[in-house]
Amino acid sequence: MRGNSEDLPVAFENGLAISRQVEWGGMNVALESGPVGFDPTPLYRGLPHDRCQCPHWGYVIRGRMRVRYADHEEVLKAGDVYYMAPGHLPIIEEAGEVVEFSPQVEYQKTMEVAMRNMGSLHQEG
Repeated sequence: MRGNSEDLPVAFENGLAISRQVEWGGMNVALESGPVGFDPTPLYRGLPHDRCQCPHWGYVIRGRMRVRYADHEEVLKAGDVYYMAPGHLPIIEEAGEVVEFSPQVEYQKTMEVAMRNMGSLHQEG
């Protein structure tokens, strides 16, 4: 199996960020990009501690993001491989792109909450 940014289906796009995703072997595989300042924190409301609860493994193709945990922060930049443990909040500090792998079951649970919150945010705005 293979895929690239031209043939993976768009899972969501909000004018600021785009995520192209596919499920392979029980893992969600995503190619994602986002602009400076993109902060998905409101999407995680309702999850434990209002933070993403899905683990992610990935590679930063370009850009930089700050990942906040309850007890520390990490900065990920172009060329870094990473593991984000459950309980994180990412904020994009420099427009960029990542390739990311997440367990499908945990990812779906998180995205159900995120999509509900996205709908609520659009209704409020």
